[in-house]
Amino acid sequence: MISIILGFVVFWVLARKLNLSKSIVPAAAIALSVFISCVHLTLPPENNLRVVLGGSLEPWVLLVSIFLVVYFYREILRRIRSISTKNTEENLPMNTSEVTFSDIELDRYSRHVIMREIGGSGQKKLKSTSILVVGAGGLGSPVLQYLSAAGIGKIGIIDDDVVDQSNLQRQIIHNDNSIGVPKVFSAQKAIKEQNPHVVVKPYNRRLNKDIANELLSEYDIIIEGSDNFETRYLVNEVAQSLSKVVISGALSQWEGQIMVFDHALNSPCYECVFPEKPADDFAPTCAEAGVFSALPGVVGTLMAAEAIKSILDIGNGLRGVMLIYDAIQSETRIIKLNKATNCRICADGKN
Repeated sequence: MISIILGFVVFWVLARKLNLSKSIVPAAAIALSVFISCVHLTLPPENNLRVVLGGSLEPWVLLVSIFLVVYFYREILRRIRSISTKNTEENLPMNTSEVTFSDIELDRYSRHVIMREIGGSGQKKLKSTSILVVGAGGLGSPVLQYLSAAGIGKIGIIDDDVVDQSNLQRQIIHNDNSIGVPKVFSAQKAIKEQNPHVVVKPYNRRLNKDIANELLSEYDIIIEGSDNFETRYLVNEVAQSLSKVVISGALSQWEGQIMVFDHALNSPCYECVFPEKPADDFAPTCAEAGVFSALPGVVGTLMAAEAIKSILDIGNGLRGVMLIYDAIQSETRIIKLNKATNCRICADGKN
């Protein structure tokens, strides 16, 4: 009996060394148990073969049962781990497995890496994600700075304006030396000085229908921080057709608002909330009404946080709601957004 057990162990080791099919081991164990059972059930007790096989069937049954239980228990665990790993990989952005960090980057992002909700895998997600920021002004300034600091792999910036003296009161990514320089190039310079490991793509032009589809399709997430409704409606329509996530923000005097539109889900879009552009008297620009200097910093930072949370799929986001921040009253309000049944962009059966 001992010699047969030793022979089977040797067979198992050889099977693993030769990379034979994993099913050959339990198959061999089942075949051996069938053979031994046949011997014990058909031959008389005094038969030499039955004596060699231990003389009794019960020890063999117990031994084979223990082996099969252990083997299949390990196989079930292996399959569970395999499924878990597969699901984790499916939730990661493309090419995350190829993302690597230098020692300098690991030190730079160490406060993220040690966090349970982010860790090394989360930081890889950030590095493998691309974000397009529409507008490099009041909202775009803190958004770009915090996305860069967080280690977003590729950041696109589109804006057709140049830095003006009046911008510097709140658009903190620019400085006195940037006056007269296109905002996208001023922002690009500031980002590269802050984090040289980030790829920055500036687009010194206005977003329009001719380029919107091609440009937005290049990025995973869109952050909309422009100061006009035409751009907001365009971003909403194109992003909806591409099933992109859009983080939208707006400012006026002391008050700012943030909304997250996940166009891959059956949730409200920007046009559900604002079906048409309000009259000019009801929505004056910052140049006309003014804006509190610190307000873009608060709202833009929250927008960057929502983008990072969306990438990592952690926490409670602002999907389906509008967050309103009132700086003068130090209040925040949450308003639930409803999907419009007659929305031109996202209503069911609109086509």
